[in-house]
Amino acid sequence: MSVSKYHHLAKFKLFKICRSITGNGISLSLKIIKKKLPDLKLKKIKCGTKVFDWKIPPEWNVYNAYVLDYKKKKIIDFKKNNLHLVNFSIPYKKRIKKKELLKKIFTLKKQPTAIPYVTSYYKKNWGFCVSHNYKKNVLDKYKDNSLFDVKIDTKFNYKGSLKYGEYFIKGKKNKEILISTYLCHPSMANNELSGPIVAMSLIDYFKNKKLNYGIRFVIIPETIGAISYIYKNLKKLKNNVLCGFNITCVGDLRNYTFIKSKYENSPSDYSIEKIFKNKNLKYIKQNFLNRGSDERQYNSVGVNLGITTFSRSKFHEFPEYHTSLDNFDFVSVKALEQSFNIMKESVELIQSTIYPKTKVICEPFLTKRNLYPEVNIKGRKFKNKTKLILDFLQYSDGKTDIEKISKKIKCKYNEAEEIYNYLTKIKLVE
Repeated sequence: MSVSKYHHLAKFKLFKICRSITGNGISLSLKIIKKKLPDLKLKKIKCGTKVFDWKIPPEWNVYNAYVLDYKKKKIIDFKKNNLHLVNFSIPYKKRIKKKELLKKIFTLKKQPTAIPYVTSYYKKNWGFCVSHNYKKNVLDKYKDNSLFDVKIDTKFNYKGSLKYGEYFIKGKKNKEILISTYLCHPSMANNELSGPIVAMSLIDYFKNKKLNYGIRFVIIPETIGAISYIYKNLKKLKNNVLCGFNITCVGDLRNYTFIKSKYENSPSDYSIEKIFKNKNLKYIKQNFLNRGSDERQYNSVGVNLGITTFSRSKFHEFPEYHTSLDNFDFVSVKALEQSFNIMKESVELIQSTIYPKTKVICEPFLTKRNLYPEVNIKGRKFKNKTKLILDFLQYSDGKTDIEKISKKIKCKYNEAEEIYNYLTKIKLVE
């Protein structure tokens, strides 16, 4: 099955790559994925490009980083674990005192065995990360006047580019479902690689199927990648995207969680919750105020694509998050397969659902279609069917399905379906 195949790829090839939002790490990761999915389009946007209120940072590449004690013993070594270096650290080479070094050491007191993941993308800085136990048992035991040699061999390429991958499966209609996931963190399994594993598995499943709606997959760096992708494709996205999912942190066996789109009226909101209910699964539903991943960008003012985020244990809310504990002991094939099935069935439900869209602006002229009383007498009510037709048209926005419309206008589903069929016949809806 695709899930186990991509789990193996992620565990043994992608996990240890030192990725960031730009640079060789994400480029290499995307090339490895392309070998499995040859139709994945690798795209790029130049560093320094202004994307809305942001600017794409330079490519960051790290070649080595370590700390030597006075005996020339490496006491912190990037090559042993790439989480040891603060991501996007500037080049640095200097002999410093213990007090100065400790100011640049990051640990987690409440998780003493974990190495934290720390970044400094947009502010020049440097630092190292170790477990709190290591700091206490090793670093703190050096004398206060001890000297340490720090070397950070990193380079910034201002002529480089931000890279991302895009895969499109065409459908019969011009509308499409957007599925987004990110690939920019080093050595983390659930937060980083579980989303791409499920996305790649979905590509394998849907790529040879006949679809009503196209499916567009993007594998991007989080935040700046989503902003850059939207900047480059905004008009196309607004014209074509019916709804979609941001997939992240889907590899553990704990909760199911989803964050609804900003206005809580997207087909993806409805479909995923319906699948949870159909399967009698326990789940946590959160609103957009609890956002924190790329649903922020896709649902932003001026964008509003109606994107739903799907997770197991939600980012920021599980103890392994952004630490060395987020590894493949924590992420399982079983959990990934369950998440894949939720996504697969949610997308299939959207594919099989009709979303009527009114073809005229403002209320249509019903008299010429013999749907309106010829004489308008004060106090006379519309014929019931005429009122239902007008109500149906009011909610035919291209994103509300027939079942939801029938509940809104308080009529039976089969009656709403008859109205839809009739309105399609006379070309008032599509």
